[in-house]
Amino acid sequence: MGRKVIGSAGEFYRLRVTHVDEGDSPDLEWRDDILYRRPPSESLAEEEVYRVEAVQYDNDDAATTLGAFASQDEAHRWMEAVADDLAEMTNTEFEESYFPHSEL
Repeated sequence: MGRKVIGSAGEFYRLRVTHVDEGDSPDLEWRDDILYRRPPSESLAEEEVYRVEAVQYDNDDAATTLGAFASQDEAHRWMEAVADDLAEMTNTEFEESYFPHSEL
């Protein structure tokens, strides 16, 4: 982007929690009586994480990962704290605080 846009950060971004399985094990378990089913998960696998992402309002594909967490509850708690900043900060302040390595 290269330019700074003035306005409330909440006008440019929304937040979401996504569940990501970064492992290479198959996602589906085949059975004869049904086409497929997701295998039961007893606990979070080591490769699984919950990510908090900032998504641009005008482009759902433009998501920036703000943090990664081992549990869904932890991710949602942190997202609530970030949501307060999103509501109070300008777009530039939010990007400088949460996107320190990007070329915005």
